[in-house]
Amino acid sequence: MYASRWYDRATMWWTFFQISINERLVYRLDFVIGTLMRFLPTMTQIFLWWAIFDSISTPGSADSVAGPDGEIAGFSFGDMIAYYLLVIISRAFSSMPGLTTGIANQVRNGEVKKFLIQPVDMLGCLLVQRIAHKLVYYLIASLPFALVFWMAGSFFVNGWPPADVTFVFVVSLLLSFLLGFYLEACIGLISFWFLEVTSLTFIYMLLTFLLSGHMFPLELLPARPIDLRGFVEFLPFQYLAYFPAAVFLGKVQGPGMWNGLATEVIWVLTFMLLSRVLWKRGIKRYSGFGG
Repeated sequence: MYASRWYDRATMWWTFFQISINERLVYRLDFVIGTLMRFLPTMTQIFLWWAIFDSISTPGSADSVAGPDGEIAGFSFGDMIAYYLLVIISRAFSSMPGLTTGIANQVRNGEVKKFLIQPVDMLGCLLVQRIAHKLVYYLIASLPFALVFWMAGSFFVNGWPPADVTFVFVVSLLLSFLLGFYLEACIGLISFWFLEVTSLTFIYMLLTFLLSGHMFPLELLPARPIDLRGFVEFLPFQYLAYFPAAVFLGKVQGPGMWNGLATEVIWVLTFMLLSRVLWKRGIKRYSGFGG
């Protein structure tokens, strides 16, 4: 009986997954162009940081390949550009465009009723769809990613990291996907209590842009008069962008690397549980009328 139930559930989720894959393969061939466009702002960052490092470097030390010498918060010019390229990969895993507003719209428009009358879990369904979305994205966008990283290979002066670092890097990317999903799902589920969550979404996007390391490495945050770096370490945002990139570049090593990975797991489980609590409590106060 239980085996049959698990088989039926697995078959249902596999069907959802196949449908989601097919849908995205049909209309998402623009991923190649879209991915290349993602790297265009990085060109601006390269010129900006070239000027910054050049201003602190020894006169006449600038090289057409390696760039100016000097370091800022432990980052050389090559490290800084490599960091931005790696952050693009991190954000591609953790970003969930439209998830929060999609959940809020389903609650506000009454579409959430279908998950109350059918044996389909809403969060599970959305998670399967996002997995399909990311798989199709990287399948199609792998060529432009490979092209850009090949052209920028000179910035990765230390080459590919050791096996243990690579393992933590890959696992942290997968966990950043789950963290981004459940974090944004929690914000969307707040719509059971608030009619409009647009303001909350804007605040969340602002915080992630500043505190996730998307805009700059977190080492650049000041330690005085307020220890902002220490404060950010207690928040989950750094695992959405900074942590995987810092691990790859060797900025987080040894016990700090493994402790960070364990903390990321805890944050994922925390928001996974919170999303379930918000869903259970939200549907108790939800009222739907009409056909």
